[in-house]
Amino acid sequence: MGKSTFEKNGGYFIDGVAYMDCKVTGEPVANVGEDAVSVIGSRAVMGMVGMPDEPKQKVSTGRPAGWHFMNEFVDKDGNVFHKGKEQPKLKGTLPPTKVKPVVRKKTKRRTKEQILIDRQKEKKAALKKAVQKQKDFINHKFGD
Repeated sequence: MGKSTFEKNGGYFIDGVAYMDCKVTGEPVANVGEDAVSVIGSRAVMGMVGMPDEPKQKVSTGRPAGWHFMNEFVDKDGNVFHKGKEQPKLKGTLPPTKVKPVVRKKTKRRTKEQILIDRQKEKKAALKKAVQKQKDFINHKFGD
C-alpha cells in the first residue's frame, strides 16, 4: 500500500494524532491538518516576530531608583547629572552621592480572632454613641 500525500510531505501519526516536523526548528508539531504541506512551530514564529523564548533580565546600572529626578546626582564614576541630564564639564569635581536604603515598615498580621474582637469593639462603641445621642435628644440637648 502506498503512502498518502500527508506522509509524503513528512507527516506521521502517533496514537492517531497527526504530527509534522517544524521546517525551521525540526520540532514535532501536533494536531496538524492532513492536507498540510509543511508547518512552522510556535517557537519559530515567536522568534520571527522578535519575541525570544525567555524574557531578558534587566541589567542594573548601579544607580538608585529615581536618580533622574534628583536635582543633582553623582554616580560612582564621577559623572554628574542635574535632573537626569549629564553635565560632562563637572565630571570628577564632586564626590559620589550617598544613597540611603529605603526602610519599609513591616505591618503586623492580625489573627482572625483579633479581627473579630476589634469589629465587636467598634460595634459596641457605635451602639454606645447612638444610645447617648438618644439620651441627649430626650434631655433636649441638640448638638450644643
